[in-house]
Amino acid sequence: MEIPTMKTNVLWNILVRVLSYGVLLLAVRFTYIVTLTGGSCGSEDFCFFPDNTVLRSAATVRARASFIVSGTGDAGDSHLHDLWTTKKWRRTVDYYSSIFQDFVPEGFLSPDSKVLCVDTLYGEDVFALREIGIVDSVGISKKSSPPLIVSGESHRQPFDGNTFDFVFAGNACLDRSVRPVEFASEVGRTLKAGGFLVVHTMAKDSYSFTSFLDLFNCCTLVRSRQIDGLDFPSVRQIVMKKEAIPSGRSSDECSLGGHKPEIILNAEMIIEQEPLKPWITLKRNVRNVKYLSAMVDISFKRRYVYVDVGARSYGSSIGGWFKKQYPKQNKTFEVYAIEADKAFHEEYKNKKGVALLPYAAWVRNETLFFEITRDASKKTMERGRGMGRIQQSARSSTSYMLDGDKIQGFDFADWLKKTVSVKDYVVVKMDVEGAEFHLIPRLIETGAMCLIDEFFLECHYNRWQRCCPGQRSFKYQKTYGQCLELFTSLRESGVLVHQWW
Repeated sequence: MEIPTMKTNVLWNILVRVLSYGVLLLAVRFTYIVTLTGGSCGSEDFCFFPDNTVLRSAATVRARASFIVSGTGDAGDSHLHDLWTTKKWRRTVDYYSSIFQDFVPEGFLSPDSKVLCVDTLYGEDVFALREIGIVDSVGISKKSSPPLIVSGESHRQPFDGNTFDFVFAGNACLDRSVRPVEFASEVGRTLKAGGFLVVHTMAKDSYSFTSFLDLFNCCTLVRSRQIDGLDFPSVRQIVMKKEAIPSGRSSDECSLGGHKPEIILNAEMIIEQEPLKPWITLKRNVRNVKYLSAMVDISFKRRYVYVDVGARSYGSSIGGWFKKQYPKQNKTFEVYAIEADKAFHEEYKNKKGVALLPYAAWVRNETLFFEITRDASKKTMERGRGMGRIQQSARSSTSYMLDGDKIQGFDFADWLKKTVSVKDYVVVKMDVEGAEFHLIPRLIETGAMCLIDEFFLECHYNRWQRCCPGQRSFKYQKTYGQCLELFTSLRESGVLVHQWW
């Protein structure tokens, strides 16, 4: 009766041993796949996890990453090895991989492409390129990080001309560049004819987009679109192609059309009704001004220039308004003070960062008569001086007293064209005691007006006098209606002009 029981136990022991050996075999196979092959299963392999969820040890990830970047499994710096195992690194690499893979079927990238990634901090974009099979890829940054990144600067690249088939500038690096013109010039030098440039930028407005295109006159626009960002909800992706023959587009061409009317639509309204108390109304209106640099991104400019025409004392508008109130987006502006009145020249000698032009802005180079008007109704004057204005000949009037000096006038429009270009961001304030009706037609005629990005203009007319209710000033012959017509015509032609006081 015990024989069947013994047979059953023997069979059970054999079954348990077979199952144990089977489990052990599977465990060994699993360990081999995960730790030795990097976790990727071939079609003949048996896997517990799909390709995209295979577990990897930190050592395996480091080894695989080393192989990708160097081809030998040796990438040198152990700090890089640790970086490559972080989730942030993997997320960033995956982001760039998806972007670069989209370019392959479009013909922008191929496995044979030679690629440069500009201003890459850790080289995730370079790693992503090599990971998808574009192995001839390198990054450039101030600090080298072999084997992904070499030392260099975007505006001074350590490469020969016509070296790269594809240049990538991600992470809004061009937005932060302090030398965008040199950046663009170096891209034009090192990129091969027919090669592609891809830039990611945070700037979304039409002004900054136009400024961007002005930088790269070596290339033509392929497309511009919004895509998902890495650390931001979205970025603008711009793709350009370098032309075999340089574009006929001049880097100094400018016009009053394009994006400017769109900006003017967002500007504050011009005051149409003549103010009864202009000394109050126009001063308060400055609070309503919608500054251009508060509406658009001004990053893609070579220089930033402020020209104060009729500057008077430093504190009048340079120190009292522009330095303190104008939004500069952390840019450093070159400042020019144009002032013919000798009484103000001395104080500018001690003002750093301000270039004084001790002449009168005019329509040509000639000697002028400079009159100082002292309004007898005013008890005090700024530094004892009245408001200076230029005349081509001396004259007298019983309504005001005059002092006269001969001064040198210069062609302001010609000077502006020689001093700035369309690649510069230019702000002009003009307070020239009636000479604006001569200067503005000259600026438009010569094309210098389109070089001005933002214009603050005080228009002088026979305004109501503060001293004498019901009486107009006899100093100027123009009316408020003529000033209104001047402001309106400037805006209609594409000039962002504001009423100054």
